[in-house]
Amino acid sequence: MATIGRPHGVSGRIHVTCHTADPAGLTAYGPLSDANGRQYRLRWCHDGVAEISTLIDGVAERIRNRSAVEKLTNVDLFVDRQALPPPDEEEFYLADLVGLTAVDTDGKALGTVIVVHDYGAGTSLEIAGEQPTILPFTQACVPEIDIAAGRLVVVLPIEVPVIAEHAE
Repeated sequence: MATIGRPHGVSGRIHVTCHTADPAGLTAYGPLSDANGRQYRLRWCHDGVAEISTLIDGVAERIRNRSAVEKLTNVDLFVDRQALPPPDEEEFYLADLVGLTAVDTDGKALGTVIVVHDYGAGTSLEIAGEQPTILPFTQACVPEIDIAAGRLVVVLPIEVPVIAEHAE
C-alpha cells in the first residue's frame, strides 16, 4: 500500500510513497505492517510526509529521530486484506494475479504468475514455467483475466532480434 522513503528533517519524519488512489486515506485502513509483521501507524504532516509510530501490543510509540527512521527507508507497508473494500465488477487487486496460471491463446499452460512488478514505468508479470518470462502487464499482452477460474491469457510479444554490428 505504501513505501517508506527517505527521512524528512531530524525529528523522525519520513517521506511516504502511497500506492492508493487517495494517499490521505491510507491511514483509514488501520495499522500498517511490514514484511516481517511489525506494525506501524502513520500521521500525515503534509503532502507525502508523515510521522511514524511502531505499534507494540497495540500501543503506538512515535519514532522521533532521524537515524531510527533511516533504517526504515524502502520498507514496504501493507494492510490486512480484509481491511480493503471488495473490488468492483471487472476489477481486481494486482495481488490477486499472483498464483494464476498463465495460458497462451490456445489454452496451453505457460506457467504461474509468481510476482507482479511495478517499478514506476509500468507493471509487469513474472511467470515461472518451462520458459520463465517477465511480461508487460498490458491489454495487448494480457487480454483476458479470469480470477475465479484461476487463469489469465497471455500473448507473448514478438522479440526484437539482436542485430550484429557490420564490419567495415
